Amino acid sequence: MSELEQVPDQETDVQESEEEEELFYTEIDELQNHGINSSDIVKLKSAGICTVRAIHMTTRRNLCKIKGLSEAKVDKLKETASKLQSASFMTGTEFSQVRSKVMHISTGSKTLDSLLGGGIPTMSITEAFGEFRTGKTQIAHTLCVVAQLPPSMGGTSGKAAFIDTEGTFRPERIKAIAARFGIDQEAALENILFARAFTSEHQMELIIELTARFAEERGVYRLL
Repeated sequence: MSELEQVPDQETDVQESEEEEELFYTEIDELQNHGINSSDIVKLKSAGICTVRAIHMTTRRNLCKIKGLSEAKVDKLKETASKLQSASFMTGTEFSQVRSKVMHISTGSKTLDSLLGGGIPTMSITEAFGEFRTGKTQIAHTLCVVAQLPPSMGGTSGKAAFIDTEGTFRPERIKAIAARFGIDQEAALENILFARAFTSEHQMELIIELTARFAEERGVYRLL
């Protein structure tokens, strides 16, 4: 059995990952233990706000746009979120601890990895741009496979999610890349969550859906 096939069963690794991220990502359900109504939490989740940090990242104005949330409720949400998870200053040492959680996913090219400082970093947004047929889609497919590998092989021991806006996702490509790395092809496909986005609005809906899934399965998905 390959190392990749064991990814879904690595409960110990997932638990350790969750413990590491506990300080930085608190599930929004925790608000209920601090006086926030469960119905309001459901409203937040329906808007794609599934963590306490997401409340910090959403303006009061946009929170008030959520049906059923008054200004008074939004003020209480902001106040409670600040008590649970500070969004204020931190020392350089504390931020260094946050940065220590960043992992790098190999692109499959040693030269490109070197230029990128070790590969594509997690916990960040990376934009790849270029003309038609310059390899953007190939890199995306490769990252989906490599992300599943253990860190010693340039991966993160995690799963990947792929939102396809152009209809270019190809399972056969995933299988070919998996074969290149000597791992189980079907397991590689099973560890990729796929959706086809037909409009920009649909794409945002899919992202909101993923937000809830990522919060529920914290530490499982490492690449979107």
